Amino acid sequence: MKATKLLTTASIGAMLLGMSAAAHSAEWRYAHEEFEGDVQDVFAVAFKEHIEENSDHTVQVYRFGELGESDDIMEQTQAGILQFVNQSPGFTGALIPEAQIFFIPYLLPTDEETVLEFFDESKAINETFPELYAEQGLELLKMYPEGEMVVTVDEPIRTPDDLRGKNIRTMTNPLLSETYRAFGATPTPLPWGEVYGGLQTGIIQGQENPIFWIESGGLYEVSPHLVFTGHGWFTTAMMANKDFFDGLPEEDQELIREASEAAYDHTIEHIQGLAEESLEKIQEASDEVTVTRLDEDEIQAFRERAPQVEERFIEMTGERGQELLEQFKADLEAVSGE
Repeated sequence: MKATKLLTTASIGAMLLGMSAAAHSAEWRYAHEEFEGDVQDVFAVAFKEHIEENSDHTVQVYRFGELGESDDIMEQTQAGILQFVNQSPGFTGALIPEAQIFFIPYLLPTDEETVLEFFDESKAINETFPELYAEQGLELLKMYPEGEMVVTVDEPIRTPDDLRGKNIRTMTNPLLSETYRAFGATPTPLPWGEVYGGLQTGIIQGQENPIFWIESGGLYEVSPHLVFTGHGWFTTAMMANKDFFDGLPEEDQELIREASEAAYDHTIEHIQGLAEESLEKIQEASDEVTVTRLDEDEIQAFRERAPQVEERFIEMTGERGQELLEQFKADLEAVSGE
């Protein structure tokens, strides 16, 4: 009888413990803009693994197209349907105009080591942007670079005059349109799902993306001439619905921050050398691909057109944008020594 009572007590205790754990566990939903194995997916999977290894929570990751386009997943996050989202400033710029700063050409260097140090040390990235995102109901957890931007076109180009008359796809971002207008092209905003077909049918004659995305999305198949203009890096941001995040217990908030840091470290390691690997895959897959790397004189012809984009950024964002730009430049000076 005593043994039975002890067993029953132990069983009830175990059941209650299990119920308690279940009550405190949750499935969180996280959507991003890329395909399986791409940079945002690498970040999301690393985040998911850290959460699940260190708690009873689970994370469901949704990749490009599973819940719609970039605008759709942002709306779902702001509505609380998704807890986490990874979206680049190329799309967030309509919501947070200051985020368009990443599309001022030749603001960021192309040297990988300097770029990575900038994202680690920048006050603009780590102090100013979280405040701007919070105003839109978003908890900014990490901003990180994915790779140098590369332009693909229907023929090799070396000068702004070569871009004249070409429809170049841009994200739905006003400042990016201004950049390509300054470069001599006709900017054509399109959602990602229409880009491959647009290039294939000639509706657009070019686009820009990091080289890994050009390889992953097969863009080189329909836009085979790759041009390295040195004008910037693709940046993205991982964030949470702020009401959700603020309503969590402190230990869960800390867990999410730790998972974001772990995912960031893993992703930064992943992108080092990724561009070279992706370019090799492209060249192995197609004999039609050409690679043009502009020299300093050729780059200067494009760089001379950057100030008008900078002026347009300040017009769009006002005093806050001016202050952010000044902080950006100070942060870059601190890491580059220039």
